[in-house]
Amino acid sequence: MTQTPITPASPDDIVLEDDTLTQRLDRQADAILAEGERRSFEDTTSLRQALRDDAELIRSKVVGRVETARDGIRDEPMKTTLYALGVGFIIGMLLRR
Repeated sequence: MTQTPITPASPDDIVLEDDTLTQRLDRQADAILAEGERRSFEDTTSLRQALRDDAELIRSKVVGRVETARDGIRDEPMKTTLYALGVGFIIGMLLRR
């Protein structure tokens, strides 16, 4: 009769059935880090090309954020107007001091 040794469970062995927000954010962060690591170890032809690639990446992200903001303004114009008014009021109060 042979006995197999029982080893303690490691955190990698534990699988939770529910998919919480924290777990989804962890996976997204891991994907972002992996993409950044992949991009940093790629062979680039020149420094100028690397800067162009980075500028294009930033430009595409900014365009995406602007489109998201425009859609939000179109969906709820009154809410965004009130937010802008409130932020402007707070900035005005801070600058007045």
